[in-house]
Amino acid sequence: MWPTIIRRKLATNASSTPSVLKQALQGTPPANSPRYATISKRLVLLGGGSNIVNIAGRQGCPGYPAHVKHIRDVQVSFPLSMWTRLYSSENGDLADAVVPFMGESISDGTLAKFLKKPGDRVEVDEPIAQIETDKVTIDVNSPEAGIIQKLVAKEGDVVQPGIKIAVISKSGEGVAHVASSEKVTSKPPPESSPAEKKTVTEELPKAKPSSPKASSRPSSATDAQAAQPSKSSVKEPQLPPKERERRVPMTRLRKRVATRLKDAQNTFAMLTTFNEVDMTNLMKLRADYKDAFFERHGVKLGLMSGFVKAAVSALQHQPVINGVIDGDDIIYRDYIDISIAVGTSKGLVVPVLRDADKLNFADIEKQINMLAKKANDGTISIDEMAGGTFTISNGGVYGSLLSTPIINPPQSAILGMHSIVNRPMVVGGEVVPRPMMYIALTYDHRLIDGREAVFFLRRIKDVVEDPRRLLIDV
Repeated sequence: MWPTIIRRKLATNASSTPSVLKQALQGTPPANSPRYATISKRLVLLGGGSNIVNIAGRQGCPGYPAHVKHIRDVQVSFPLSMWTRLYSSENGDLADAVVPFMGESISDGTLAKFLKKPGDRVEVDEPIAQIETDKVTIDVNSPEAGIIQKLVAKEGDVVQPGIKIAVISKSGEGVAHVASSEKVTSKPPPESSPAEKKTVTEELPKAKPSSPKASSRPSSATDAQAAQPSKSSVKEPQLPPKERERRVPMTRLRKRVATRLKDAQNTFAMLTTFNEVDMTNLMKLRADYKDAFFERHGVKLGLMSGFVKAAVSALQHQPVINGVIDGDDIIYRDYIDISIAVGTSKGLVVPVLRDADKLNFADIEKQINMLAKKANDGTISIDEMAGGTFTISNGGVYGSLLSTPIINPPQSAILGMHSIVNRPMVVGGEVVPRPMMYIALTYDHRLIDGREAVFFLRRIKDVVEDPRRLLIDV
């Protein structure tokens, strides 16, 4: 940045009010020098933003001591700090690892675990901890390369963006000292000498023998009755010992999913309708073109892309299912963003296919594979899960034969896919085996009537059983 020249004409009249900058300069005179009554005619602000240089005239200025004729430069330093790296606080050799920004709708998170411990070597942007939020798991990366000197926070702490959780030494100094001090404190205390043990034993007061009269005193009638077990008392059941149970706190993601599902159950008037689909033609289409599809697009042709295209066609025929109730109004969406439910080891996440009505089979398969991989790796972002107008859940990958899915708020319906099972079906007057799948649609009956729900599910059945309908739009 080029230096910015600031020119200011300063009045020498004693009655004039000095500027704020003039007061600052007069208030910080150089060490071992007299206080000057006036300042320079010209101020130069350096590009770095850390120093202001006062350049005085060669002929001197009124108010200077008589023996001073030439004033060159007077530098006044202001304590301005320059941030050189986002979300890192540096102090010489030490760098602080802090919690990064987690999203506009996320104010805090839980420190799930540390991936590194004190004394470990880390590189720039290497993850050192994981923060669990209501939606995703976020990594805390190292701002500098070095050695972790100490961990400031503890696992399980609730942290906000900008909170320091670890200190990293760029040169590694001080880490060995910390480790050695820990070893010293871990040594057991020295044992006492036999003479000291004897002295302590002699100083202990001797126990007084119990009085024989006290021991021979009869107990009261109440104590005798309490000592005898009641014959009529009911014997309590023997429960498993507590040692065979484990209490584990819920993760932020699990608590968020539980809250949303219960809210959906309490808010929506949910009803589920079912149908069955003959998968013969879609599976034959996949078998005939899977090699050519992979060679052309670099991705495998699956069944999900066929159901996504069928859902898009059904939403276009029944737009009310793409809407949602908002207070006393109904919002009809003129776009189609389809959410795909993905089960991970940490919980259920629902990434979104944006503008699914504009995607072809290859685009759908590529985006589903990418989002599923990110979800399983824990690298999916908030933006990739936000929104969505309709959800598809495929429980068939786990072997589910039939289910009633729960609506994903703020949507109004969800399609449930299930496992493909060969069953005897009547085709052309003959009983033949066919690969069949049950499909389910759970919808908000406050907005969607049974007629629209059945027509929607029937449209999906027609498109999946005869994919040629997509080509001629019938």
